[in-house]
Amino acid sequence: MMIKAMLEQLVSGMEVSIQIFVITLVLSLPLGLLIALGRMSKNAILSSIVKIYISIMRGTPLMLQLMVVYFGPYYLFGIKVSNGYRIWAALIGFTVNYAAYFAEIYRSGIQAMPSGQYEAAKLLGYSKSQTFFVIILPQVIKKILPSVTNEVITLVKDTSLAFTISVAEMFTAAKAMASAQASMIPFVAAAIFYYVFNFIVAWLMEFVEKKLEYYK
Repeated sequence: MMIKAMLEQLVSGMEVSIQIFVITLVLSLPLGLLIALGRMSKNAILSSIVKIYISIMRGTPLMLQLMVVYFGPYYLFGIKVSNGYRIWAALIGFTVNYAAYFAEIYRSGIQAMPSGQYEAAKLLGYSKSQTFFVIILPQVIKKILPSVTNEVITLVKDTSLAFTISVAEMFTAAKAMASAQASMIPFVAAAIFYYVFNFIVAWLMEFVEKKLEYYK
């Protein structure tokens, strides 16, 4: 009976972890592309601002960033936040952090493309936007997919950092049960959940990579 109750709590926490994972990916992947374009902009001011943003996101702990997003409104502006803001703070923190990492991955992929492809597209009458979205971006996605996969797998594990601001995700549930029961079993069970989740994500990313094999 105790094991059943433990699994129910872990599943409930896992649902929150999956929610953070999916929403972070859906928001950070397109945002990362926009940030990458800003980083490569010929506008020196925009490029510098984006560069500083990326440097801060990559140079400070995600745990600290989550705390700033959650506690910042109160300590900086005196705005009291409700408990419901915790999950929003987690989503904002994860999204802006991972968008910075994805931006650098996008940038490296875009800059690795041969300049001849741009020239050929121009000769064929493609506009700059058509060249980028029809010719360049699909190839970039194929090139950067292994790096993106690594970040996605890291994100699965990083969702546990939401416990920093008391979001009731799976690690938070496991930690509470381990303290109450004075047992390592909840942590072991949580580790199995994370591993299975990671295995499924890795399999899906490998499937996508094989589907893109036609871009050589």
